[in-house]
Amino acid sequence: MTDRYASFVQTGAGRALVKRLGLPDPPRLRRHTPGDPLVPGPVLLGSATGGRLADPVGKVLTAAGVELVDPAADADGAARFAALVYDATGITDSTGLRQLYDFFHPHARALTPSGRVIVLGTPPAECGSPREATAQRALEGLTRSIGKEFGRGVTAQLVYVTKDAGAGQGLPAGTLTSLESTLRFLLSGRSAYVSGQVIRVGAGTAVAPADWDRPLDGQVVLVTGAARGIGAALATVLARDGAQVVALDIPAAGDELAAVANGIGGSALQLDLTAPDAPTRLAEHLASRHGRVDVVVHNAGITRDKTLGRMDADRWDSVIDVNLSSQERINDVLLERGLIPAGGRIVSVSSIAGIAGNRGQTNYATSKAGVIGLVDSLSPVLRERDISLNAVAPGFIETRLTARIPLMIREAGRRMNSMAQGGLPVDVAETIGWLSWPATGAVSGNIVRVCGQSLLGA
Repeated sequence: MTDRYASFVQTGAGRALVKRLGLPDPPRLRRHTPGDPLVPGPVLLGSATGGRLADPVGKVLTAAGVELVDPAADADGAARFAALVYDATGITDSTGLRQLYDFFHPHARALTPSGRVIVLGTPPAECGSPREATAQRALEGLTRSIGKEFGRGVTAQLVYVTKDAGAGQGLPAGTLTSLESTLRFLLSGRSAYVSGQVIRVGAGTAVAPADWDRPLDGQVVLVTGAARGIGAALATVLARDGAQVVALDIPAAGDELAAVANGIGGSALQLDLTAPDAPTRLAEHLASRHGRVDVVVHNAGITRDKTLGRMDADRWDSVIDVNLSSQERINDVLLERGLIPAGGRIVSVSSIAGIAGNRGQTNYATSKAGVIGLVDSLSPVLRERDISLNAVAPGFIETRLTARIPLMIREAGRRMNSMAQGGLPVDVAETIGWLSWPATGAVSGNIVRVCGQSLLGA
């Protein structure tokens, strides 16, 4: 679906009109192309006094070929940067928050278009005092405001990183690998439509790939709802990253499903997930063909919109069954049969509707909020089995479904975010791809919004 307004804004006449009338100004977003450098320019790396992450982060980024600049070398703020990265873990009370101002104030205009801002903090629950926890929680307000202020496609994120394994021992190996994985995602064009997010990197198993351009090499990945839209983009991105993709959808979508699977060199499985025997049939298929499944992506979903007072029971039941209950049933069987091994990952697709609600979608919003509840409740249990569980929550994404939304509502959905435009299916796919990497195994229990920092919801 073409966003004609965003295309017009890129013309000379469009630029002039936007400036004169103060209209929304959708920027061109930097998206990932294989072979791209991690960032298209130097990165300014700063740290609060006593920060514990600047040194390991500096080593990771240098090894990745990133040119790092120390703030002392740019005291006048004259240089331009592709990203600003700041280690705020040394801030232990509210007075220390002044260090954030001292770093970001002189460099607020230093970012190139589609630049990146990443602030590193300590999870408040792990802080040694209430004052430290207070200061670390304050970082969320900083990053979310920066995401709305800087414009021009700039994104801003807060990454909470679990504390060191012990005095002088540094970060646990899995934590460091997942921190690198997270930095690579957030700094790259893969995260073009992700902004204002809080991501938690904990402890766990994470395995760095031999080639960061193919981070899913040798991995078996199941994608449900793979015949079209976000699901088709997912299958394509995961295969590009090296995965052997099992693409699943309902029999009625068989032709489209086959086209997707053939196009990526994957396999197609026609299956109605609401059938009573669907979990068993799926488990038997995966066991006989692959012996395991390293990543399960629960993408299948439907809408049956009506206001609650006018909604019949079938609309309610079908949406809850497909969007939520089927995920629970599949997880139960695959886990019970041991088909998801240690180090496996599960990624579910929620929605911004599950966070903010949506008129005429009480069934859909309920199901998608339930997906968030699934992550909250099950991820601690799966952590004990060394399996991660996360979810993505897309906002307005340009698909055939959103193309059917009435014009004015569609335009509001596109413009009511920091990017002033709708996202693309590939934006959701890239985010799920990152959460699927073995290198991201220590990231679990997260809900990552892919919404361009929508003005709706938290």
